[in-house]
This record gives sequence, C-alpha cells and structure tokens, in this order.
Amino acid sequence: MEKNNINQTDDNVILEVKDITKYFPIFRGFLRRIIGYVRAVDKVSFSVKQGETLGIVGESGSGKTTLGRVILRAYEATSGQVLFRQNGKMINIFSLTGTELKKLRHEMQIIFQDPYSSLNPRKTVMEIIAEPLLIHGISRGNELKTKVGELLQLVGLNAQHMNRYPNAFSGGQRQRIGIARALALNPKLIICDEPVSALDVSVQAQVINLLEDLQQQLGLTYLFISHDLSVVEHISDRVAVMYLGNILEMAPAQELFRNPKHPYTEALLSAVPSIDAYTRKSRIILPGEIPNPSHPPSGCKFHTRCRYAQERCKTEVPYWEEVSIGHWSLCHLSHNLRLQGIN
Repeated sequence: MEKNNINQTDDNVILEVKDITKYFPIFRGFLRRIIGYVRAVDKVSFSVKQGETLGIVGESGSGKTTLGRVILRAYEATSGQVLFRQNGKMINIFSLTGTELKKLRHEMQIIFQDPYSSLNPRKTVMEIIAEPLLIHGISRGNELKTKVGELLQLVGLNAQHMNRYPNAFSGGQRQRIGIARALALNPKLIICDEPVSALDVSVQAQVINLLEDLQQQLGLTYLFISHDLSVVEHISDRVAVMYLGNILEMAPAQELFRNPKHPYTEALLSAVPSIDAYTRKSRIILPGEIPNPSHPPSGCKFHTRCRYAQERCKTEVPYWEEVSIGHWSLCHLSHNLRLQGIN
C-alpha cells in the first residue's frame, strides 16, 4: 500500500498518524525463536482535527484497538510517526521520553471497553479518579477531594458517593467513573475504545449523549473505536473502516453510510438492522473468516472474501485514492468506477 497523502497538516489538525505499523513477534520453542510476525497494524495514516470525532470500525481482529494503543504509546510502534499538537507545534510523540512524555499524558487519555475490569475493585471511586491527579502532582488534600467531586458531577454522578467501591455501581455508572478518570487531567484527545459495547442499549444512548455533551462543553477530540455501526454513525464526523491492519475506506459519516465505495464497507452496512421495510437492504454474507494477520493475502487483503474480486486483486496492491471529495478508498473497483465516471 502506498503512503496515504490525504493529510495536510494545518492549524486545526491536532493528531496526525503517518504510516503507523505494529508487528507482534511470534515465538516458538524453548529458546523462544521468532518465526514470524502478526501484522496488527500495517501502514495506517490519517489526521484528526480539533473538536472532531473520527470513528474507526471493523471486525474483531482488524487492528482497531491496537492502533489506539500505539497512538497513546501503550504499545511501541514498529515504524511510523504520530504527531500531536502541543503548545501550537506538531510533536512526534515517539521521540518523547521521561518528563516530556509524562506531560503528554495530560493531553491524551483513554476510556476502556469494559467498565468492570478497568476499575480497581479494591479502590474507592475517590482513589480511582484521584490517582492521575496525584501522579501528576496537580491536586492534593481538600483541593483534590473538591476536584474529584466536580468530575463526578460533570459525568452525572453524585459527588457524595465518592467513598463507595465500584461494586456499588451499575455498568453505566462505572463507565461514567471511567470517563471522569479520563477527564481528570483535562485532556485534548480521548481514545474511546468501544466505550459502550459492554452496556445495555438504553444505557449506551445515555453514555453516548454524555460524550457528545462533554465534547461540546470541553472542546474534546475523540478517536471512537467501535464495531457498532449505528453508534459510530450517530457520534462520528468521519469514519475509517479497518480490515486486517489497513484502512480500506474513509469518508464523512453521512457520505460513507449513504454511498460506500469499498465492498467491505458495503458488506458491513448491509448487516446494520433497519426498522424501515422499504429501505431494508439484502444482507451480504462474507465467505470465510478474516485471514490470519501473520500471513495476510497477497495483493488486496480483502480479495479472498470479496464478491467483486478480479485476477488483478490477487496480485496487485490497490492504492489509496480520493474517489470523491473527502471520500477515500483502497480498492481497484473504486478506481475503475471513478475512471468510468460512475459515483
């Protein structure tokens, strides 16, 4: 895949990802000899503007969560760059160490998928939310307690319950505690790693509305990772579709859901339930399973499951192309249709 030339850094861009690759080694034997690599993320590039929500969707195993953690440096990238706007300048976060990296943690945080396992059951809500404030030396004593109370109220919880333990709260309330912890350092960017997938549908709507309100109130930027296309459509400004470590399509949310250009996106959207019998689409069943990321297919990685696959798809890697304004696709079919003047 050629380098994605879709991102021109301007003053509004807060995050720019350039050709990020993350390979996990595969070990075998007593001596733990490396026999191969799992290509979890393979040359991914995109940018995110201040105040924007970029949704990232795809099947389990597509590399969504790994990408988010590489951006936060929870995982070290195999290659590539992540540029983040700090004090008006774009800084490569992979070059930061020690105190500089600790300062960056103020501005980049994460909301985890599971509100049960992400909270320490042996700590009170006060201790959980106060931990980042103490580590970074921001607040102590009565000031710390006041700050935690304000954060709880900000996410719709009662500040008087800060001395309770996580087991006293429901799943939705626990996720609100996780959100409060992420907000403690007043970040600019929050990676939302499937933050509502473990919640009931009615509670999902409440948490999504909370995230939207917080974004407007605090000027937050979200990287929203999910496999739920309905949620992504609701909250995202733009959507990137991942498959086997690559982004196959990226477009404004309404445009992508109305007019998908990649066969994989088309198949994903066909699985979204609809209550309108007149607009209901026929389901596209993808054959087989997602290929082994340690031995991805040659050519287009999706060709083994694509109903439009041609001979060239098996050998030629498609290139990233803007098929319409702001709408990018990694597909030979999209390229051919554009040449024929078909939108």
